Amino acid sequence: MTKISNNGFILIVDDNPTNLSVLSEALASEGLRFRVAVDGESAIAQAERNQPDLILLDVQMPGLNGFETCRRLKANPVTQKIPIIFTTALADMDSKTKGFSLGAVDYIPKPFAQEEVIARVRVHLRLKQLNEFLEQQVRDRTAALQQAQVKLVQQEKLSTLGELIAGIGHEMNNPINFITSNIPPLEEYIGGVTEILQLYQQEYPNPTAKITTALEDWDLEFILQDMVKILDSFKLGTERIRQVSTSLRTFCRSDSDTKVPADLHQGLDSTLMILQHRLKGNGDLPGIEVIKKYGTLPEVNCYLGQMNQVFINIIANAIDALDEAINKGKMSNKIPQIQITTEINSQHWVVIRIADNGIGIPERLKQRLFEPLFTTKPVGKGTGLGLSIAHQIVVEKHKGTMEVNSQPGIGTEFKIAIPSVSTTV
Repeated sequence: MTKISNNGFILIVDDNPTNLSVLSEALASEGLRFRVAVDGESAIAQAERNQPDLILLDVQMPGLNGFETCRRLKANPVTQKIPIIFTTALADMDSKTKGFSLGAVDYIPKPFAQEEVIARVRVHLRLKQLNEFLEQQVRDRTAALQQAQVKLVQQEKLSTLGELIAGIGHEMNNPINFITSNIPPLEEYIGGVTEILQLYQQEYPNPTAKITTALEDWDLEFILQDMVKILDSFKLGTERIRQVSTSLRTFCRSDSDTKVPADLHQGLDSTLMILQHRLKGNGDLPGIEVIKKYGTLPEVNCYLGQMNQVFINIIANAIDALDEAINKGKMSNKIPQIQITTEINSQHWVVIRIADNGIGIPERLKQRLFEPLFTTKPVGKGTGLGLSIAHQIVVEKHKGTMEVNSQPGIGTEFKIAIPSVSTTV
């Protein structure tokens, strides 16, 4: 027979000393621990303080009878899962039906047969253990399925993002190369045309009336000066697009199979470039100031594409928090800011802190931020996977740590720490 754990105890509830003696002797003979209560009120109080593995409950007691005691125990979340076996001389079907409807698991008839008491107790103790084991298995499997779901979503997001950015980069390169390669000859042509016009003005200082009218209508001097400025704008614009293209390629670097030494500052800057449109002021929303306090970091052995995904999730969440604070009128006395700090700690790990001065996160929600499918955002605005994926990337893929510190009304800081190249085997 399977051995029953002796860590817990059985609560015997009966007002009859003879019944208590018989039940106590039966349980003691099998080495089972037990406690005694002589009425329903004390039984409920004991069960709330220290939950027993099983309750043997007499039906016919003065004051609070067994049925009412059972009903109250099952109505209390603290005690509702404790198996209850009624001990009673009532053998009619109505009494048994009432007991089962209240949540009892079995009946032991009086007078007691010791063998029957032990057999029924052992069966229900074993059933309780099996039920607890199954519940734990369900929790473990549910957690495993959630983790698997997070991994699948992460892989899909990275794959989709990589394909999207690769396509955008390819489409951007052709027109940018075309514009860039044509700016120098265009600049040369404009210079040549300007020189020829100036020579004409010198050689023919007295143009015809038609030419004079055209010069006045078009303001030739202004046009010649403005064309140079337009060319300079083209150069600045193409350089900006080149930077964006480089940032896109850096952000979605394809290194998912192998860790490589990488500059995390470059990843952070690429992420900020991609999110630049959200950092700028838009309509009634003021711009968000980004303060970078970069320390001197070594290259870090990491999956840079995945680390960039961590950065974009955290920074995008910080922007969301600041936007929410602004919309709720809670930023009237301060400038919206995101501060990014990097350093090496005493264990020679790279530490990255990303902080905002938004509305903060309540303590009751902060504890669940890294749970899969949990989100503080309104329906339709968050999947509850971003921070869960980020936590998984840092902790599981890079053997690092990820913490959140937040104070409502002050702001939120995410702290990431991962081993540097020198500490990674």
